[in-house]
Amino acid sequence: MATKTPQRDLPEPRSPVLRWLLDSDPSIRWQVLRDLMAEPDEVVTRERSRVASEGWGTRLLDLQGPDGHWGGGAFTNPGWTSTFYTLLLLRDLGLDPAGERARRAIGLVRDCCTWGPEFGDSPFFEGEVEPCINGRVLALGAYFGEASERLLDRLLGEQLEDGGWNCEAPPSRRSSFHSTICVLEGLLAYEKAKGATTAVREARLRGQEYLLERGLVRSLSTGKVIDPAWLQFSFPTRWHYDVLWGLDYFRRAGRAGRADVEPDPRLAEAIDLVEKKRDGDGRWPLENVHAGEVHFEMEDGAGEPSRWNTLRALRVLTRP
Repeated sequence: MATKTPQRDLPEPRSPVLRWLLDSDPSIRWQVLRDLMAEPDEVVTRERSRVASEGWGTRLLDLQGPDGHWGGGAFTNPGWTSTFYTLLLLRDLGLDPAGERARRAIGLVRDCCTWGPEFGDSPFFEGEVEPCINGRVLALGAYFGEASERLLDRLLGEQLEDGGWNCEAPPSRRSSFHSTICVLEGLLAYEKAKGATTAVREARLRGQEYLLERGLVRSLSTGKVIDPAWLQFSFPTRWHYDVLWGLDYFRRAGRAGRADVEPDPRLAEAIDLVEKKRDGDGRWPLENVHAGEVHFEMEDGAGEPSRWNTLRALRVLTRP
C-alpha cells in the first residue's frame, strides 16, 4: 500500500548548512532567504537584485554579444555556452526579468536572435522543431515576458497518446522522460505567466501522470530503473533528466495548481532517494557533470558538496 509523502522541517535558521549556502553567490543567497528561511519580501527582493550586478549573473550578462547571442548562436554544439543554455542558466540564477539589464538583454535576443537558416531563421522565442528544445524555449519566453502562443500550440499538438513527448516522434510513439520534463517545465511556466487554460492544464496533468505512473524513474512494463544515470543529480541539468529535476518540477507544480497541491504518494520513492544522498554535514554532492564547454565553473567538481544540489534537495524535502 502506498504511503503518504512525509513533510520535512526546514533547517534551523542558524544551521551550518544554511550558513554554508549563504556564503555564496547572490543567486543562491536570495533563493535560500526565500525558500529555506522565509525572510520578508523586501529582504529577498534586495538580495535578488544583486544577481544582475554581482557574481555569476553579471558575468553572464557581460558575455552577451552585440548581436544578442551568447556563444555565437542560439544553439551551438558541443558545449553549453549558446544563447539557449545561457538564458536557462540566468533563469536558474533568478535574474529578475523586470530589471533593466535583463530587459536590455532580452530585447536584443527578441529583436536579433534566430535559430538560423536550418529553421527558417525562426525568431528565438518562436523555437525550432524539437519539443525538448521548444519546451524550454516556452519556459524562457514565459519567464522573460516573451511567451509565444504559436509555440505553445505546437507543443500541445505534439503530445503523444501515453501523455508525454519525444523529440523522435514521429516515428517513435513512446514518450521520453527527457523531452517530457522539458515540455512540462514550459507548460508550467506558461500557466504561471499567462494563467491556466483548460487545454494547457489538461496537457500538463497528462504529462505529469506519465512520470508519476513510472515513479519518476521506472519502466512501466518491467518496473526496473530505466537509466541509473537518472539517480545521479546534476546542476545545471542541461537537457538530461534526473530524479531531482523531476521532483523540483513537482514542487513548483504543487504551488501553481489546485488538484495537484498535495504530494502524490508515487513520489515517495524518489523523495527517499534524495534523503539518502544527504551527507553527514547535511549537504548533497554534485554527482553528474555533463561534459562540455561552459562559461565558467560554479561548483568544485563532481563528488564535492554542491550548493545548488543542496538548495534544490532541501526545497523538495520540505513543503511551504
